[in-house]
Amino acid sequence: MEAARTQTHQVKVGDVAIGGGAPVAVQSMTNAAMVPSDHGPVLDLAGNLKQIELLADAGCEIARVAIPNRASLATFADICAASPLPVVADIHFDHLIAIGAARAGASKLRINPGNIGTLAEVDEVIEVAGECGIPIRIGVNAGSLDSKWRDKSDWTLAERLCASVTEYVEHFNQRSFHDIVISAKAHDVLATIETYRLLSKELPTTPLHLGVTEAGTIRQGTVKSSVGLGVLLCEGIGDTFRVSLTAPPEEEIAVAWEILAACGLRRRSPELVSCPTCGRCQVDMISLAQEVERRLQKLKSPIKVAVMGCVVNGPGEAADADIGVACGRGAGIIFAGGKQIRKVPVDQIVDALFEEIAALEAKR
Repeated sequence: MEAARTQTHQVKVGDVAIGGGAPVAVQSMTNAAMVPSDHGPVLDLAGNLKQIELLADAGCEIARVAIPNRASLATFADICAASPLPVVADIHFDHLIAIGAARAGASKLRINPGNIGTLAEVDEVIEVAGECGIPIRIGVNAGSLDSKWRDKSDWTLAERLCASVTEYVEHFNQRSFHDIVISAKAHDVLATIETYRLLSKELPTTPLHLGVTEAGTIRQGTVKSSVGLGVLLCEGIGDTFRVSLTAPPEEEIAVAWEILAACGLRRRSPELVSCPTCGRCQVDMISLAQEVERRLQKLKSPIKVAVMGCVVNGPGEAADADIGVACGRGAGIIFAGGKQIRKVPVDQIVDALFEEIAALEAKR
């Protein structure tokens, strides 16, 4: 599973390593509204820093900030200086903003060479990024392909995206710039999977930034991202990623970590194993599992907790859980490592479970 991931060239975004076998890094992007200034609307310093703090608390490792105009560069410099996370500058349509962002303290630039300016202007960005010692993400999206590739109707979308990215990477390499991360995003899950599979074969040493772009609101976006990114990550493809949701940015981080945990790659919070309800269940399993889940959110350790509705799905099926409960008529059996610890009345299950969790954590 790690074969593709370990052969990519490693780049550093601030103090976060991407590629070369480093842990898959979790990213998100701020969306604070612009604020008025004497020079027109500019980035909101306080709003962006507040969001970055929330992202950091949720487990985000890299934050991206869009810079829509040159007037925002001074504020962007202040954001970089105060941010607890390395900050990526996201720029479109103006290569001078990219140059200014690099000099303002960006830890990485994200540009689409196809819309940032002429190739000569792209070269200016490359030169300044090299001087500042920061990497560049070459980001291409299905909705913004150069007409050279967009009009190849006999090619699949994945083939067109891959060809576009490959051409840009070759240009960067010809300029002796190799600290590159690449992305080629689409909102279609199958197209995303096909694209990144092609990229991992065509550019096996270049780190990949994964994403299903414009995935939707929390429910749909979570499903599409989990399927698309989960498949790729389990194949060893992808060095960093963002879950794109129409939601507060910190919601993206919660989903991202669940994807990493489900793929067996990284875990930073508890895992809840709970069985579906059925006719054998003699307790209110839904409310019980929801309350356990709510209280588990306060813990930061990768403990596995099981909540089982009956003896059929009890200690035997959840024997690999660190701790759990199997419920019966009016009572629950707390177990650890598949062995019974104590039996408690149904109204004491949650408190008793967390007493045992606290005792287990104290021993670690």
